[in-house]
Amino acid sequence: MQLETLIAEPWDDFELLDSGHGRKFERYGPYRFIRPEPQALWAPALADWPADGEFVGGLEEDGGGRWNLAPHVPPSWPLARGPLKFHAANTNFRHLAFFPDMAAHWDWMAARLGPDTSVLNVFGYTGVGSLACAQAGAAVTHVDASKKAVASAQANQQLSGMGAAPIRWLTDDALKFMRREVRRGRRYDGIILDPPKYGRGPDGEVWELYRDLPELVGCARSLLDADSRYLVLTVYAIRLSAVAIAELVKAHFADLGGTISAGEMTIREGGGRLLPTAIFVRWER
Repeated sequence: MQLETLIAEPWDDFELLDSGHGRKFERYGPYRFIRPEPQALWAPALADWPADGEFVGGLEEDGGGRWNLAPHVPPSWPLARGPLKFHAANTNFRHLAFFPDMAAHWDWMAARLGPDTSVLNVFGYTGVGSLACAQAGAAVTHVDASKKAVASAQANQQLSGMGAAPIRWLTDDALKFMRREVRRGRRYDGIILDPPKYGRGPDGEVWELYRDLPELVGCARSLLDADSRYLVLTVYAIRLSAVAIAELVKAHFADLGGTISAGEMTIREGGGRLLPTAIFVRWER
């Protein structure tokens, strides 16, 4: 299997300015932040990183840590990428309320959708991927276990001026919801899976990536058919291999035909260097 590299390029409201020595330096709209980045093994290109805030402490595997922010940084602020608009915020989990490396998926998915198509976005977080699909004409079912994340996604829908878009926002346990959809005989044209390493559902359900991913992929296969367009799966657990995830998807999707691609997701720095962020697998017809 030949692995691919997906590259998220900078845009007006986001840029990876530099990285190195286990950290990265990014711009989100008018604000610049420093965050831990274990994969930045090299030396920074810039001598100085003048930032509006830094996330310090905590390990990538265990979470924790805190933001040290300048007083002028607001609780949230709007960003845009083309017609999509969404809020950025300094979350307790070191993220900025969306994942900029997913931009390569947003464009790829939107190009394969149109009117009368349907998409399921599981572990949908703050909904930027759901909005990209809805903007392409699809009816979207967005599922996340966090009420706060779903509320943020709905706020992003309003910010984008897409209040009339056909999006169902559901607070639910991802795996339980997909099991119910399989029993109902539902189908989708596209499915987006972005599972965390660990998580909890709204009723205390426990998600463990290494244990539950095979069933999740199996449910996704049951919700797609020969007329479906794609599956997009991203995994941020560094211990897993893109080849291993691709072989899992191949095993479940062999009867549908189509093509499978896999590899690393990256963000391009201003100087051209690529910073790896996650692994991905795509199935498409």
